Amino acid sequence: MTFCTIVIPVYNGEDMLAAAIESALAQTYDHFEVLVVDDGSTDGSADVARRYTDPRLRLFQQQNGGLNAARNAGIREGRGDYIGLLDADDIWEPTKLAKHAAHLDAKPEVGLSFSGSWMMDEAGRPTGLKQSPQIEGITPLVLVTRNPVGNGSTPLLRRTALDAIAHPHPQGKHDQTCWFDEELRQSTDIECWLRLSLKTSWRIEGIDEALTGYRINPHGLSANVTRQLETWTQMIEKTALYAPDFIAEHGALAKAYQLRYLARRAVSLREPTLAWSFATRSLRSSPRILTEQPIKTITTLGAATVLRICGRRTYAAIENILLGMAKRGSTAPNPENRPAPA
Repeated sequence: MTFCTIVIPVYNGEDMLAAAIESALAQTYDHFEVLVVDDGSTDGSADVARRYTDPRLRLFQQQNGGLNAARNAGIREGRGDYIGLLDADDIWEPTKLAKHAAHLDAKPEVGLSFSGSWMMDEAGRPTGLKQSPQIEGITPLVLVTRNPVGNGSTPLLRRTALDAIAHPHPQGKHDQTCWFDEELRQSTDIECWLRLSLKTSWRIEGIDEALTGYRINPHGLSANVTRQLETWTQMIEKTALYAPDFIAEHGALAKAYQLRYLARRAVSLREPTLAWSFATRSLRSSPRILTEQPIKTITTLGAATVLRICGRRTYAAIENILLGMAKRGSTAPNPENRPAPA
């Protein structure tokens, strides 16, 4: 049985950390450790971790360096041949580790195994929505446009696959190995998955189940959509340094998908000007997005238009009606594997 490490990075997450830890310790798989990496928290996050006496749990503390620095520390300190990532505000289903480990055991060519997610609100209550991403045929183009791997709490990776993209710190801040890019504050997950897909022969493949509970946090990094576009652009510029032909061919379409996603986030945040700007810029970047995904593209543009014309209150009333209808019906797949507008 392959030994696994579950890395839980945390920064000032004392209110949500316990749920993440308990979901990790509740795994049905027998051979694993949980490594909580406290990234310089100023609250009681470390104390929350210390409350657990389970010998499978370890606490590692470091000065604040950001999410990727915490993930890198967890990978360095972990003893597992398979590395699972679980953000401190998310949770895992009890069978997640077992199913992903079996997936990797059965398919030695797969370096990253992922799953879909179900959505929960800030209080941890399920919203009734889930993501059903594409799980096979994951190419670099699929990653950079639809990002089926999705949030950072879905994957289990082989250490050997991670080591294939290992690199020194880009600014020489320390002499330790990095896997995630510590210069990025957002777009960190997709940067790593894309680098793995473009620079190695490891395959990325999913499991057709929603095994991660993803918390929609309007106060988190993803809420700052303008900053998210800036860091996404930075990520694309970095990718172009080692894959210039790929970015030259697909960069405009990738930007169209990213702008459409940000338009949907702006709708969720009730930001009419940003939503309209992102939606229209998406179409200008690459009209191809309209032919590839006409329904989602038109729906996004329509939502941005209604929000812009009718205002926040009227839009919220319409959205509540539609959300109620969606909950009563079957869950529609989310091809981008990103949270749809709440």
